[in-house]
Amino acid sequence: QVQLVESGGGLVQPGGSLRLSCAASGSTFSIYAMGWYRQAPGKQRELVAIITNSGSTNYADSVKGRFTISRDNVKNIMNLQMNSLKPEDTAVYYCNARTLTQGYWGQGTQVTVSS
Repeated sequence: QVQLVESGGGLVQPGGSLRLSCAASGSTFSIYAMGWYRQAPGKQRELVAIITNSGSTNYADSVKGRFTISRDNVKNIMNLQMNSLKPEDTAVYYCNARTLTQGYWGQGTQVTVSS
């Protein structure tokens, strides 16, 4: 089992920045990739960014150049640095961890971009 706890969400003005963190615990040795997803009201959950154990990353087109995903494999913490935030980035952001057998989710953290 893997447990995930997100932190760092909040309210920010357009153009501002936020940093999300996800702390993993439990059977973290079984994780081969971690990522961030988001779900806006009335919309499906979508991938924001993903990072593998080797450090390979992939981003949604909508966040490329603005968001940066990083991971500390020793401390089992994943971060998402979000810059130049837009109102359309408003959503609940979820941390995800993948093992060979299943995926795990955090409880989510709200990000609201509004003036």
